[in-house]
Amino acid sequence: MPPIAVLIADDSVVVRRVMTNVLSSDPDIRVVGTAGSGRIALEKIEELKPEILILDIEMPEMDGLETLRHLRRLHPHLPVIMFSTLTERAAAATLEALSLGARDYVTKPGNAVGAGATLETVRSQLVPRIKALVPRQPRMPQPAPPALAERRPARTDPHELLVIGASIGGPDAVAAVVHALPGDLPVPVMIVQHMPPIFTRLFAQRLDRTSRLAVVEGQPGMGLRPGLVVVAPGDSHLLVADSRRGPVVATNQEPRQNGCRPAVDVLFGSAAAMFGDRVLACVLTGMGQDGLHGSRRLHAAGSEIVVQDKASSVVWGMPGAVANAGLADRVVPLPRIAADLTDALRRAHDEAPPSSRIDAGAAP
Repeated sequence: MPPIAVLIADDSVVVRRVMTNVLSSDPDIRVVGTAGSGRIALEKIEELKPEILILDIEMPEMDGLETLRHLRRLHPHLPVIMFSTLTERAAAATLEALSLGARDYVTKPGNAVGAGATLETVRSQLVPRIKALVPRQPRMPQPAPPALAERRPARTDPHELLVIGASIGGPDAVAAVVHALPGDLPVPVMIVQHMPPIFTRLFAQRLDRTSRLAVVEGQPGMGLRPGLVVVAPGDSHLLVADSRRGPVVATNQEPRQNGCRPAVDVLFGSAAAMFGDRVLACVLTGMGQDGLHGSRRLHAAGSEIVVQDKASSVVWGMPGAVANAGLADRVVPLPRIAADLTDALRRAHDEAPPSSRIDAGAAP
C-alpha cells in the first residue's frame, strides 16, 4: 500500500521542519508538502492532493478556522487534524474547529519546552492519529458482524447512572448525544472524553449552553443528581464515590491507563463497583481500547452497554473493541443513540419500584 500523503500547514518554520522529519521517518507516511499559511495550504491541496491535512490554529493571512471553513466547501471529506497550543484561546478555537468538521487535534508543547518535546508529541500523538484517520488495510472479506451480549433477564432495578466514554471524533459525538437527551433525564451522566486541561472546561461550557441538561466539569465532592452531566477534568481520572449524602464525584492523579488520563476504564470500573447492574454505559468513537476492561466489569456485574456502530464512528477502535468482545447489548448508529439511551433509562425506571440511591434533591 502507498504511504499516507500528508500536507502540513503551520506558520513556524521550525515546527514544519520537525514535523516533516518525524513524519517522513515513518515508512507509512509521506509528507507531500508544507505551507506557512492557510491560503497557501488551500492552493497546495489542489496541486498535491493530500489524504490528510495537519492544520495550525494561529497563522497569518488566513488562520486555521477560516481555512477550515473554505476547506469544507471545497473538500468536505478531507480529514483534518488541528495542531493547537495549550491555551484558553487556542482551546476554544480548536473546539470550534471540531464543530466545523476537523476530525481531531494534537496540542503543541509550550515554546519554552523546545523542539525535542515537539518531536516527541509528533511521534507519540500525531503519527497514531494519522494512521487511525487514514487506515491502510489490505482488501479482506467482509467480517461477520460482532456478536451481541447474551440476552439477560428483564431488569428488576432501575438504572442509577449513565456513563459515556469517547476519544477521537468524540467531541461531536458526545455533543450529539447530550444535546438530544431530554431535560427530565432520570439519572446523572458522567463522561470521559480524552482531552487535556482547559479543553475539558470549555467543552463542558459549550455543552451546557446548548443542552437541556446542566453540564459541568467534575470537581471532587460534587453531588450527583438526575439531569446533571459531569465531564471528566483534563489530566485527572473521574470516578463515582460513596459518601454519607450519597454518590459524589471523585478524581485522582493515579497513573494513566491505556495511555490516557482521564481513562474510560477508570470511570466504568468505579461505576461497576458502586452500582453493579444499575449502570447504563455507552462507548462512542475513539482510537484504541480504552473502555474495554471497564466494560468487562460492567458486563460481569449485569449492566447494560451500548456502543456506536462502525459506519457512524470516526474511528471504530474503542466501540469496536467492546462490540467484538461480545460485551455490547446493542450496536447503534450515532443519530439513534440518544433515543436508545433514553428509552432504556425510562423503561427500567417505569418497570422497577422506586428505590434509587440518587435522590433528585441531592446537592450538585
